[in-house]
Amino acid sequence: MLLDSRQVRKMISSYVGENKLFGQQYLSGQLELELNPQGTLAERIRAGGAGIPAFFTKTGVGTVVAEGKEVRAFDGELYVMERWLKADLALIKAWKADAAGNLVFRKTARNFNPTMAAAAKFTLVEAEEIVEIGSLDPDAIHTPGIYVHRVVRSTINEKRIEKLTVRPREAV
Repeated sequence: MLLDSRQVRKMISSYVGENKLFGQQYLSGQLELELNPQGTLAERIRAGGAGIPAFFTKTGVGTVVAEGKEVRAFDGELYVMERWLKADLALIKAWKADAAGNLVFRKTARNFNPTMAAAAKFTLVEAEEIVEIGSLDPDAIHTPGIYVHRVVRSTINEKRIEKLTVRPREAV
């Protein structure tokens, strides 16, 4: 919907999928794209949430990823400097949230959502279930409410797959 209404100016991602509208906007120059290796992207987001303005990584040395970036040697090895990644707004999907904004994620939703919440100035969470404060096990909370500004109840919880990639079952 954000692409459709032309509300996305720049995409920073490790993968862009097969969205035709995204492709059209990128190829026509309406949308800027910055591709990052997935581990580097995750670390840039984590650094933004932790207040670390830059770090060095071997990933990308000698490739287009390193173009225009500072490269330094440490112990005889080259490393590329990557800058933190922070956001004005994080849109996050959680499995459960309480009214204080404490969040619990399921499965791979835990990969980027907790760090993205910490790296954003404003975090809006769409939760499948909103429970009473105190009903979540404190040891099970993946993101504390201090990083969350608004929680809304999710109304659509279908798990869409961009492209189904299963093979037919063999006859027995």
